[in-house]
Amino acid sequence: MEQWTRSQWEQSVQQHKKSALFIYTPMCGTCDVAKRILNVIEELLPDLPIGMANINYLENLAIDLKIESVPCLLVSNNGQLQEKIYAFQSVPFLYEILKK
Repeated sequence: MEQWTRSQWEQSVQQHKKSALFIYTPMCGTCDVAKRILNVIEELLPDLPIGMANINYLENLAIDLKIESVPCLLVSNNGQLQEKIYAFQSVPFLYEILKK
């Protein structure tokens, strides 16, 4: 996963039918586990654009989208924010959400 800025995220939302942005903080152990899950998802769904961003550098995005905690996965569908996922339960769980 590449680091994305807010504008890269917004561009991906507009250009792709579905895309995702992983929001994290560097010192978060749960975020590390979530990142490993998303690395597997990236291999399973190579056509799905997935970026990542440190919430410490995206304060306005966090406020605008009312992000409640990290890790958080923002999922867009057809140009709109479809879902905010806070519980990264498993690879199959996220795979099903991102595949549909």
